[in-house]
Amino acid sequence: MMVDGRPYRTIRVNDDGWSVEIIDQTRLPHRFETVTLRRPEEAAHAIKAMLVRGAPLIGATAAYGLCLALREDASDEAIDRAHALLAGTRPTAVNLRWALDRVRAALRNRPRGERVEAAYACAAAICEEDVAINQAIGRHGLALLEGIAARKPAGEPVNVLTHCNAGWLATVDWGTATAPIYMAHDRGIPVHVWVDETRPRNQGASLTAWELGHHGVDHTVVADNVGGHLMQHGMVDLCIVGTDRTTADGDVANKIGTYLKALAAKDNGVPFYVALPSPTIDWTLRDGLAEIPIEQRDATELTHVSGRGEDGAIRTVVVTPEGSRAANYAFDVTPARLVTGLITERGIAPASREGLARLFPDRAGTADR
Repeated sequence: MMVDGRPYRTIRVNDDGWSVEIIDQTRLPHRFETVTLRRPEEAAHAIKAMLVRGAPLIGATAAYGLCLALREDASDEAIDRAHALLAGTRPTAVNLRWALDRVRAALRNRPRGERVEAAYACAAAICEEDVAINQAIGRHGLALLEGIAARKPAGEPVNVLTHCNAGWLATVDWGTATAPIYMAHDRGIPVHVWVDETRPRNQGASLTAWELGHHGVDHTVVADNVGGHLMQHGMVDLCIVGTDRTTADGDVANKIGTYLKALAAKDNGVPFYVALPSPTIDWTLRDGLAEIPIEQRDATELTHVSGRGEDGAIRTVVVTPEGSRAANYAFDVTPARLVTGLITERGIAPASREGLARLFPDRAGTADR
């Protein structure tokens, strides 16, 4: 996608052939800065401190973190240590362990001298596959927007409500929930996006709004609790959100607040879609509420807010009373019964075990193991 007229991806190998460049998303929207990762500990910090975030990008970063570890020590023991270090950074997104396991499997039974090259090749393949998956999600989701646009008066925009950031900043490129939006915009279909601020980290206000603006997509930032009001007044045509982990039966774990949007959509007859790259399906789980681990992050994300002052300086201020406890649940689970459909790279499926199995018969069998 574009930043000030220049195409960017969220992660890439530098010209030296081994160090890894990422966009420091904690600096957005006020500063666009990149960071170079040279050690596995730096990759782990980037994931845990959310310099990178979003399930697909977390997986890609973890894969390259394992590559960096191999440059220091390519032994089986060192691979396992790095795997454990990186796997422990974020518990909810299934792509993290999926990517680490895939790289480690690619190294199995290889001589040490071949492992670094093989790891980098596997990490690069993960990135390229993510881009292809997101493009395919975009094409399938585009049909939904085209259908709505065809039923509207000429020139009236398709109004999409999204939550958190499931844009290209959460992936390697294109994004999941935003891919249909970008494709519709690029085809000249009028699109307007309601952007939830997404407290407590404000990924909607700071990231989704930033990237939509740089691509020229019309959008409006709203407080998290406005979504239901917009739906009640017919101002939302459909919701599209992302996911960090989805069960084999179609329950969806996404950024906290997604469940409430799904409830409002159900009550108001607004279609609620989840953009679902297949690596985020956890075929080993069935009951999302009981089985998906929900990350609890540092309370300061809730008690403190950062922003740019009139003098241009970035400041952090406390917004809660001294002595008040804060609970910072990072995700919630939306039951499959509230999801209209899952937009995958292979098509749109009902949010059910049968729906997913029809699109992914080659993988669905793992749900019974």
